[in-house]
Amino acid sequence: MAERTLTITVNADWQGALRVAAREAFGATAYRGETLNFETPGAFFGKLTERRWALLRLLQGTEEMSERELARRAARDVKRVHEDVSALADLGLVERTERGGIVCPFADIHVDMHLREAV
Repeated sequence: MAERTLTITVNADWQGALRVAAREAFGATAYRGETLNFETPGAFFGKLTERRWALLRLLQGTEEMSERELARRAARDVKRVHEDVSALADLGLVERTERGGIVCPFADIHVDMHLREAV
């Protein structure tokens, strides 16, 4: 399989976006990447904080890493890193391995967000 990619979108019409994604997926003959949607910019920024982005950056392109090692590299408290890793795992941005380590499975993460005038 090719390297995994993720596109993060902000779209209040998540049901419509899901329908479009399903149509595209059923017509695809090859891997087209994955999508994570947030309904509002506030939801996006509430879940993906600056510190969580920093952890993702440290994990991308590396082998499995323990939370303790990740905390050491990030120069942060292990308990706080554990909390952030749990939030990232809940979103599917990191995965836990059978040996208890963590990995970021995505080689590329793209954020697609538009700011438009209120209607």
